[in-house]
Amino acid sequence: MAEGLLRHLGGTRYEVFSAGTKPSGVNPLAIEAMRESGIDISAQRSKSVAELTGDTFQTVITVCDNAAAECPVFPGVPDQVHWSLADPAAVSGTREEKLAAFRRVRDELESRIRFFVGSAETAVPR
Repeated sequence: MAEGLLRHLGGTRYEVFSAGTKPSGVNPLAIEAMRESGIDISAQRSKSVAELTGDTFQTVITVCDNAAAECPVFPGVPDQVHWSLADPAAVSGTREEKLAAFRRVRDELESRIRFFVGSAETAVPR
């Protein structure tokens, strides 16, 4: 969801990658929650963070507590950020309760990404 939101809100200013420590496919409820916001992530694929090891990044953002603990170090990354968000895929209950968890995380990600993008726009290079 974060990848889709940053691509949508950041436009062409960012080259966006996402990966997980235990990829298992894009959750259909994530696709549904994002579609409600007008963003189609159905073509995204779940990738392992190992696929990105060795790449160079300016910013790495982890979005769940497990990722912060398990994510490999990206040497030379000037900006590493952790956003502690509950994993909506770990929620149990009815389909509607699970979808509500994805909506909550989507909304929190959107708020944080809007701030991130806005902060980058107002930063003055030195």
